[in-house]
Order: sequence, then structure tokens, then C-alpha cells
Amino acid sequence: MLSYSPYSKKPPRYKGVCIYRPFVYGSIAVPLPTPRPANTPPDHTHRWTIFVRPVSPSHDITHWLRKVQFKLHETYSQSLRTIEAPPFEVTETGWGEFEVAIKLFFVPEASEKPISIYHQLKLHPYGGTEEDREKTRREGGEVGSKCYEEVCFNEPVEGLYEILTSGGGDGRASEKGRGKGKGAKAIKSADRSAEIPNEGTPYSLRMEGRELDRLKEAVKQVESMIVEERKTLAEREKVLGELRREAAASAER
Repeated sequence: MLSYSPYSKKPPRYKGVCIYRPFVYGSIAVPLPTPRPANTPPDHTHRWTIFVRPVSPSHDITHWLRKVQFKLHETYSQSLRTIEAPPFEVTETGWGEFEVAIKLFFVPEASEKPISIYHQLKLHPYGGTEEDREKTRREGGEVGSKCYEEVCFNEPVEGLYEILTSGGGDGRASEKGRGKGKGAKAIKSADRSAEIPNEGTPYSLRMEGRELDRLKEAVKQVESMIVEERKTLAEREKVLGELRREAAASAER
């Protein structure tokens, strides 16, 4: 339902409608090569890039994203970097890890305030075994750290709704309640699709299903391990009880 008041200066919104748009943010880092690039500070060890990207190269996030602002560590000159066109990323060199504040600014049609997310810049390998981390260091491999995220346009204004439901990037839409209004009809229309694709990206519904299957299998394994541990604990308590009874009997003699 399109909510509109003749006494309000605010643009009308689709009540009971929520449209999601996925994106990926994160960083990649590699050790500086030898010989070092010209004008690189002597204490810098890595070249890194921090970014906001679509879930796959074929998707366009500029339908809803106008610009991205990156707040780097204060030791960098011009630590506040604003990128107004894709690729939304900043590349620098450095020696330390720090938290980067990322602010997303939406297109004017959205009539929405910017939102902030935060990312910890990673220069060194993490996770896996120590052997894996050492191999990455030895081979000078790339260290990546990225996150999947979705921005939710809750009850979008009319202009943004038209953009997002007429081919404006990849995503999904949902309705709150029964949704009998104009917004609900538009979402159900065959030529207005805002669904996450079944396949074709690392974050498709099929990949999500596979990940859920892996998690279910892991839960089953953990539950089986708990059962075995309980059996072992019961056996040990039985042995301990027998030892206590023997000790008590010996003390009485």
C-alpha cells in the first residue's frame, strides 16, 4: 500500500514492503614486492585495498548506491576518502592493521540517510592451521577478508521502489502482513523481480542451501559427540564410585 498524506512534504512510501540489496565489503592485502615501488615509506610492508563491491561482476549496485566514504587511520594523509563512482575502493600501502569505517550514501531517490559499517583491515594470514598461515607468508600470497551484507530498504519511497523493482540490481523483496495494496501487486508482477538468484553467484540461494546442509551435518556430528562424551562420563563416574566404596571399606578396617 502506497502511504501518502496531502499534508506531508515527505515522499509517499510503500507500506508493508521491504526490499533487500546484497553487496560485499572487505579488504585484500599482499606483501610489497622486491624491489619496492618508488616513493613507498620505508616502514610499509604491504599493499592493501579496501572495497565495497557487488556480489558478482555482473551485478550493479549503483542503482541504489551513490558514493562510499572510507575513514582510514589518522596517520594517513587525507584519511577520509570519498569514492563517487565504481569501483568503490581505496588502495594504499602500510604496515599495520586497523579498523576502517565505511559509510554508504544512497541515491537521491532513496530519501534515506547514509549508514555506516566497519571492517578490520587484515594484512597477515589468519584462520586455518599454523602450517597454512606459514605457507601463505612464505609464498607472499594474498590475504583476503570479506563479508556478505544486505541493505534493507524498509517501506521504500515511490521513486526508489520503481528503481529497485524494475531491474535495479540483484536482491529480494518481501512483504509484511498480507500486503493487499499496490506494493504487493507490483512485487508479484512477472516483470518486477527482486529475488536472489538460484545460482550464478557465490551468494545464491543454491549456495545458501548447501551451506545450511553443511551446518545441519555439523550439528548432527556435534550431537553424536555429546552422546559419546556422556557415555564416557557415565563410565568414569561408575569407576570413581567403585573406587570410593573400596576406599571407604579399607578405612573401616
